Amino acid sequence: MGFRIFPGPAPHKPLLPDEKVKSIYSRERIKVFIGIFVGYAAYYFVRKNFSFAIPDLQLQENGGFSKKELGFAFSALSIAYGFSKFLMGNISDRSNARYFLSIGLVLSAFTMIFMGLVPFATSSIALMFVLLFINGWVQGMGWPPCGRVVAHWYSVRERGTAMSIWNLAHNVGGFLVGPLTVLGLELFADWHAKLYFPGLAALLFAVIAFVFVRDTPQSVGLPAIEEYNNDYPKSYDAKTQEKEFSAKEIFFKYVFNNRLLWFIAIANAFVYLVRNGIINWAPTFLQEAKDYTQAEAAWASGGYELAAIPGTLLCGIMSDRLFKGRRAPVTIIYMAFTLISVILYWKTSNHHLMQNISLWAIGFFIYGPVMLIGVQAIDLVPKKAAGTAAGLTGLFGYFIGDLLANAALGALVDDYGWDACFITIAISCILAIFFTAFTWNREKKNLANLAPLSH
Repeated sequence: MGFRIFPGPAPHKPLLPDEKVKSIYSRERIKVFIGIFVGYAAYYFVRKNFSFAIPDLQLQENGGFSKKELGFAFSALSIAYGFSKFLMGNISDRSNARYFLSIGLVLSAFTMIFMGLVPFATSSIALMFVLLFINGWVQGMGWPPCGRVVAHWYSVRERGTAMSIWNLAHNVGGFLVGPLTVLGLELFADWHAKLYFPGLAALLFAVIAFVFVRDTPQSVGLPAIEEYNNDYPKSYDAKTQEKEFSAKEIFFKYVFNNRLLWFIAIANAFVYLVRNGIINWAPTFLQEAKDYTQAEAAWASGGYELAAIPGTLLCGIMSDRLFKGRRAPVTIIYMAFTLISVILYWKTSNHHLMQNISLWAIGFFIYGPVMLIGVQAIDLVPKKAAGTAAGLTGLFGYFIGDLLANAALGALVDDYGWDACFITIAISCILAIFFTAFTWNREKKNLANLAPLSH
């Protein structure tokens, strides 16, 4: 087998008696779902907290860094995360999700704790770039093991709903990071607490994730989810779907040659530019352009994440039930409403209630496409390649979309003002719709005529 940094996939155990399978399956699915939900939410504690420190880093006594400089430093996270989500996704497909998820969260937490507690860590753009790059790389260990778990514990026609609920971990984590930074500031009376205090909280959540997550149903003596639910995709073959692939097989047989994956990966770049372009700069935009206080901006940004909860749930349910497993139609509908909301957020006058409503409307709609593109990626490949497929869309989302959302938008605001920023975001909504439309009809061919779910 060779040397392994991370434990390999958990070995299969002998099947439990039939009379025990249903009750144990239900219990274990709840446990693993809690584990990946809590674990992934905590990744956001130590991914998004840097944006709340940007106003402090702009102050003269803390270096007086410009938006362009800080956007450049912040872009390191996107660059590293994009490549890591893809490459570590491939390693995740060949590793035990329980260990992979927890180890990545611990490493990310320690990176941000270091940045907050070591005095010189925020003294230069170069050093912040390096630390955020390291953080971005280990952040790439979060999504792929969760995708692996969902692919193994939920079958195709329940996956949209399951992923829509799990995807709320983004929003719960994104919502809590604002209050965590405020709480850290109040407890320690030091703006550096915005960096290290969320890291301390993330360590606790890593322990919870490790306790609850299990790699596959077979690792606890249960049958494959397709057998349990009688929900077999058209392409399902137990001899190939239940064996572990080599890295070469995953990359070249199932990912690189899949044209639909490339379409949704490009669309994902523009979806992420919109999502992160809005939320990463919201604290700064609201304080500078809309006369918000620091606390008001933090809570408004948190509301953006909370508003995504009903939007994401509705999105997943629509794709499973209304569109029978098709993801593209719902993505296009949601992106159209995102575009309208972006224009309202941009053009609303200094009326805080209306400003908040338009910001929260963006949150309601944008997270649906974020989630559905990941579900599409998992749907389009065997489940043993789920992490790599989702990693390809993530590579485009973060290396292109989030990189532009941080560095390019920061430079646009510095050089041309906020209008240039929002014109770019609006065009991105349109381009996301355009590339997703290529999968509208072809996605149907990938859906099987399935029997009713057994459970």
